[in-house]
Amino acid sequence: MKIVVIGGTGLIGSKTVNILRARGHEVIAASPASGVNTITGEGLAAVLAGADVVIDVANSPSFEDAAVLEFFETAGRNLLGAEELAGVKHHIALSVVGTDLLAESGYFRGKIAQEKLIRAAKVPYTIVHSTQFFEFLGGIAQSATDGGAVHLSPAFVQPISSDDVAQAMADYALAAPVNGTVEIAGPEAMRLSDLVQQYLVTVKDARKVVADPNARYFGALLGERTLVPAGKARLGKATVQGWLQSK
Repeated sequence: MKIVVIGGTGLIGSKTVNILRARGHEVIAASPASGVNTITGEGLAAVLAGADVVIDVANSPSFEDAAVLEFFETAGRNLLGAEELAGVKHHIALSVVGTDLLAESGYFRGKIAQEKLIRAAKVPYTIVHSTQFFEFLGGIAQSATDGGAVHLSPAFVQPISSDDVAQAMADYALAAPVNGTVEIAGPEAMRLSDLVQQYLVTVKDARKVVADPNARYFGALLGERTLVPAGKARLGKATVQGWLQSK
């Protein structure tokens, strides 16, 4: 099977590529560095020729509101249009648990627009909603820092390792399209403020977390369970404690 991974050199993409290659498939890690650009359309027709499956794990290089929306809308239109012409049989996109509830955030408005394009296209699809990656905790802390304090909601999260995300993406790529959304998460739920404080202590970062129900998550106010799966989810195996011990 020929599988093209858009964003195939990033954290999730590179791991997904390795898993699928180890399973014996022809896998192309596509990115601007390899001559494939979803914003300009460069290289799309050539790389998608004969492709059975496309996995899109590319992310916006900017988190600025207008830039994020433009990235996901332009990349989505170009990629899905090229897939239709190439006869791609399955499009898998990585998105975020709770996306539909986070429209106050410019980033998540971009993801909502991306998902809308996928649902409207003619290519069979699976949208994978993932919870936050362990590896993203430093970025969450940085986004919420004011002076020496990190203001975060005590809402629940159910973080997942990038290895478990990649395994899930590979499995969904080899399965039939669901023409809907599936959810993946880590094995345990905890409060976001507690989790980030534990992470900062582990990496010997002196910043202190302030648990604030009114603190915004990338611009959006969180409900108690906005960031945890709403229904039955595929659960990863790696635990936060095990990951932190490896730091």
